[in-house]
Amino acid sequence: MKLKFYGAAGEVTGSCHILEANGHRVLLDCGLIQGGRKAEARNAEPFPFDPGGVDAVVLSHAHIDHSGRLPLLGARGFRGPIHCQNATADLCKVLLMDSAFLPEMDAKHGNRRRRRKGLPEIEPLYRQDDAATVLRQLDGHRYDERFVVAPGIEVRFREAGHILGSTSVELHVSEGQTTRTIVFSGDLGQYDTPILRDPAAIEDADLVIMESTYGGRHHRSRDETIRELGEILQEAAGSGNVMIPAFAVGRSQELLYQFGHHFDAWGMDRWNVFLDSPMAIEASEIYWNYPHLYDAEATKLRSENNRMPPLPNLHLTREAQESMAINRIHSGALIIAGSGMCTGGRILHHFKHNLWRSDCHVVIVGYQAHGSLGRRLVDGSERVRIHGETIRVAAKVHTIGGLSAHGDEDDLARWYGSMQSRPPVFVVHGEPEAGAALAGRLKREFGCRVDAAEPGLEVDLEEL
Repeated sequence: MKLKFYGAAGEVTGSCHILEANGHRVLLDCGLIQGGRKAEARNAEPFPFDPGGVDAVVLSHAHIDHSGRLPLLGARGFRGPIHCQNATADLCKVLLMDSAFLPEMDAKHGNRRRRRKGLPEIEPLYRQDDAATVLRQLDGHRYDERFVVAPGIEVRFREAGHILGSTSVELHVSEGQTTRTIVFSGDLGQYDTPILRDPAAIEDADLVIMESTYGGRHHRSRDETIRELGEILQEAAGSGNVMIPAFAVGRSQELLYQFGHHFDAWGMDRWNVFLDSPMAIEASEIYWNYPHLYDAEATKLRSENNRMPPLPNLHLTREAQESMAINRIHSGALIIAGSGMCTGGRILHHFKHNLWRSDCHVVIVGYQAHGSLGRRLVDGSERVRIHGETIRVAAKVHTIGGLSAHGDEDDLARWYGSMQSRPPVFVVHGEPEAGAALAGRLKREFGCRVDAAEPGLEVDLEEL
């Protein structure tokens, strides 16, 4: 009975761990590494294990840094089931196809230039056919039901409160006379987040694999955060445009929820709101179809309105031509577009048309990894490179941490505190400083053992 750490160990993205028992191997997540060209180039490297030797995948949620290498895993030999929550299965159908489409198109266009220069052609990380194939391997489950993924390994998904369908994974592992309960936190959300339910309390475990994205950091209160967002929109009204880079799943839906909820108070009728992301539009439709996963407030809003949110000036721009037309608007456009870390997608085109304008605003509402364009904007860069062009940053950049889909250190400690036995912890999915900060907090408050996972680290579960 062994646990091996491969991805998101000492860094934030690329979640990937393996559990071995009874001669079987179960992979926990298979995510893309994000955060700049050097980091992303690692995605194409060989897996540090044989994909064909993996019996099953257990996927915590749909975000690409947890699911994005599944098509590559399949292309390199994995043929087993991919177990996930039902809503995660639906969201993956959107996210993975998009994750395949964009690099495939980039390679196609890039190869035209390379052929003209006599350079060898490049291959995308994987193709849409690979994504379509692996999507057929998805096996959706309800929260709180227990099911077998391999001999001696049973799983139960618990609510993680991060995005729709996000889970903390309970793994009940038996081999011979030994039984262990391993809990993989997945990504944990904030308590009292709109739309979603709170992370579920988990009573006991023998070992916890715990994300640490916001270790050492504390979000502003939800009330202060929402008030700040409203003040930014009121400040920007009547001047230029507002650009909000947002993840297609989770953040985009919460922003629309807040705009609708505060429509009168914030004077939202002064704006033309554009959800400029086909993927976010599809994800929003999936959110609409899972009302039984909402919290009480969102359930009430859902029952009172024909659409969620009640936002009459919302424009859903699916087509590229519709997106391009937005850039002919010089004032009054509020644009939500991907990608969330500004590493690609339509937000870059809006930046090229607006970032150099002093009457425009950028609102950063989520985590920005080291090396990403979003991180450079947060850090105050005066010039950035977009599509090979240097752009002056004159727009006002606002950072609103309280809207993060990730829980902060207090939320993480609260979640761990529900476990009465104070099991040992391996921190993952965080930069080294964040992991160390969370480890210190858990040791001080609960007296538990906490170690930082490192790539290649192997833990013998029988010796716990």
